[in-house]
Amino acid sequence: MAEKSDVNGDRRLDLAARAAWLYYQKGRTQDQIAGEIGVSRQIVQRLIALAQSERLIRFQLMHPLADCIELAERLKERFNLSYCEVALNEVGSEEDIPAVAMLAAFYLETMLQQRAPLTIGIGNGKTMREVSRRLRPMTRPQHRCVSLMGNVTRDGRASHYDVVTWLSERLGAQCFPLSMPVVTTSLEEKEILQSQTGYGHLKSLVTEATFLMMGIGYWGPEASIYMDGFITASETRQAMDCGAVAELLGCAIDANGEIVNADYHQRLTSFIMQAPINKPSIVVASGTSRAEAMKAAFKGQLANGLITDENTARLLLSK
Repeated sequence: MAEKSDVNGDRRLDLAARAAWLYYQKGRTQDQIAGEIGVSRQIVQRLIALAQSERLIRFQLMHPLADCIELAERLKERFNLSYCEVALNEVGSEEDIPAVAMLAAFYLETMLQQRAPLTIGIGNGKTMREVSRRLRPMTRPQHRCVSLMGNVTRDGRASHYDVVTWLSERLGAQCFPLSMPVVTTSLEEKEILQSQTGYGHLKSLVTEATFLMMGIGYWGPEASIYMDGFITASETRQAMDCGAVAELLGCAIDANGEIVNADYHQRLTSFIMQAPINKPSIVVASGTSRAEAMKAAFKGQLANGLITDENTARLLLSK
């Protein structure tokens, strides 16, 4: 568990505000709060005391994150999430990846204070790349970071978003990339690649992972999986014709969170989530264009956690 010295400055006040709000406004016990924010009961006591000493508590929560904390609680109740955090952002902005990535980095840093070895399943994409950039350097050789999807096109070109390598370097953790195309040229090629010992080991690591963290994409003519060269224009259209509205770990899903009958799926090498997900599975995403995709993932029980921004949170709750 994180110790008092591990949570400093503004982040410590943020946690104090959250703990106090859950304690006084929502009536949570200190043990419940400890489980929700990932610290010990003793730390919760100190955080509530800090909120009092810093005069964050009057008749209402006097902290800039008060609205964000309330939005997070509403999202948890609306979509049956086990974890949710909402970042402040400018009114009217359609996307705020830096703010969301910073909040996700704080979450990772808090979790990784644990001395017991952790295995983290990591997705790719622009948002997750920003998360890795915002992590403070650490030395955590006991932890393992494993990629949930490949990072190569079928002609051998690597994507710019090799997140698991970046993240492992920042953490000083063990790195387990999935070194194969996201979508292979044939089913036979996929079967050959997945028959190798290394793939089996990575699959077992994903199965035993402590938690998963990933971005999510919307589906359309500018879908990231197409723009990054992992699938063709015709494969993109065919998935859209099948009702795809979201892309999660390379997999096309419809508005109900069901995996669509996309032709390329039989050649997809990602570790596709099985609903209902049985471990913390956190989507890190921002932007009005991704709101429908987030809702689909939660409706299909393919994810149970969310880190997003204030404007996106309000949009999710408005529909």
